Amino acid sequence: MTLIRPTAEAADASGPARRPAAGRAVALLVLVAVAALIPLLGPRTALDGTGEAAAPGVSGIALLRAALFAALCVPVGELFAARLARRVPGAPLEHAPRSWAPYAAAVGFVAALGLASVVATGNLLPHHLSDMDVGGLYQSRDGKLALLEVNAFLAAGLCALSRRPAAQVWPLAAVALAEALRAHPAPEHGPLVGSGLTLVHVTCAALWTGGLLHVLRILSAWRASGETETAEKAGTAVSADAAGAALLGLYARVAAVLFAALTATGVWSALRRMPPGTVLDQLTATSYGRALLAKLVLVAAVAVLALLARLRLRRAADRLSACVPARAEVVALGLVVAVSGLLTALPLPIRWS
Repeated sequence: MTLIRPTAEAADASGPARRPAAGRAVALLVLVAVAALIPLLGPRTALDGTGEAAAPGVSGIALLRAALFAALCVPVGELFAARLARRVPGAPLEHAPRSWAPYAAAVGFVAALGLASVVATGNLLPHHLSDMDVGGLYQSRDGKLALLEVNAFLAAGLCALSRRPAAQVWPLAAVALAEALRAHPAPEHGPLVGSGLTLVHVTCAALWTGGLLHVLRILSAWRASGETETAEKAGTAVSADAAGAALLGLYARVAAVLFAALTATGVWSALRRMPPGTVLDQLTATSYGRALLAKLVLVAAVAVLALLARLRLRRAADRLSACVPARAEVVALGLVVAVSGLLTALPLPIRWS
């Protein structure tokens, strides 16, 4: 069924449509600004009274890592959400939101380049170009991984702008693998196990965070499009709200599995760094433990919001009312990404006996 509205009504409707879009843009900018304060101001709070010494420029490194993680989440989430959307019968796939993947790749490229410059200066913040030993990047493990991330984001950006944006999954997988290997150096006890846990953790986090963000963007685009055209195969008209609720339901089912994997790998990784008998003490006595505790609180809030959204999706008369807690969940997940960037820049906890 096709609805034809008078031109005057369409003109009147265009005005209010712009205001929510502008409001969402302002809210996004505020969220980014608040999230940036966590890695910038967090190290001082986390290190206060612990007696630990952080690496020089820890705030800048934490900010770059948070930006890199966010740049990974956005395109991974777009690919994941787009795949889910194709499984919704009669969905208006032609009304897709504009891709943020090229912008995310640019942010990731700059962040990876900044981190590579830190590695080239001996894990110090460079003040002059002469401080960096670019050729030395090829001679160290950390340097090679840093260069891999720079090249991977560049390749991901080119793929996102090409006719086959799905090809960016390979360079994005390379970024996740590089992060997993970087977080667990060879001298560490059981580095392969640690890298495997981190790879699963980073992948699930990117799918969950970026996936929910893009699912909400798709729902907004579908609702703005009005009713869909008659599904060719089913032979029935599907409303935009019904298609959106179906998409949110698909995401919720996968998100439950992602949350279970995140919880398992996160707990296992934490216990590898902090033996069970020392966890409670280190959560308050070390900077790493304090940042981890902040992340656990945020993840708990995310879990509550996800559960509330799932209950509304099942029981509420308006199933799309689940978008309200889902939007709050995205905000909380953005803060989790920022804290994760801080966590990777702080000194590792002491393995107390």
